[in-house]
Amino acid sequence: MNTVIREWMETEGKKFLKEIGIKEGNKVLDFGCGEGHYTIPLAEVVGKRGIVYAIDKDAQVLTELKKIIKEKRLKNIKLINENTEIPLENNSIDVVLCYDVIHYEDKQNRKKIYEKIYRVLKFTGFFSLYPKHHKKDYPLMELAQIELEEVIGEVESMGFVLEKKLFKKCIHDDYYNKCCILNFKKKRRN
Repeated sequence: MNTVIREWMETEGKKFLKEIGIKEGNKVLDFGCGEGHYTIPLAEVVGKRGIVYAIDKDAQVLTELKKIIKEKRLKNIKLINENTEIPLENNSIDVVLCYDVIHYEDKQNRKKIYEKIYRVLKFTGFFSLYPKHHKKDYPLMELAQIELEEVIGEVESMGFVLEKKLFKKCIHDDYYNKCCILNFKKKRRN
């Protein structure tokens, strides 16, 4: 584990997560958790009364994450190896994090992801999105053809409303990055 990741996991990640609105006792879904750079500090922020559901379609990264969880003796993380569904109850999650994930998907699949997130998120909760690799961001990927405002519009078209746009330092892979974090509230559909 490099110095940046260690610093993030031990101090900076917890500070970041509290600043975006994560609280002790929250039930959080880390959608596309990867190596657990957000999962581990999330578990520490939500504490023993909270729970973190870490979902990823890559079984190998979940195996590696399981080792870290065991090493840190964290009991409030549930790993979910899933590609298409979120096997959680409707309106059961306080916060959904979807960080550095949606650029892997085309527009149709992104809408499916937002629909699933809408289903599990409580009306009192929030959906926190870090849409890395959009137009004017580096490096570019599948979102390279759309502006940040278009990402916001896409999410809002799925039943959310933008509550906050936060500019923070966060972890991306194994280095710090300037991040635009979008926090959305769920709104009632007609």
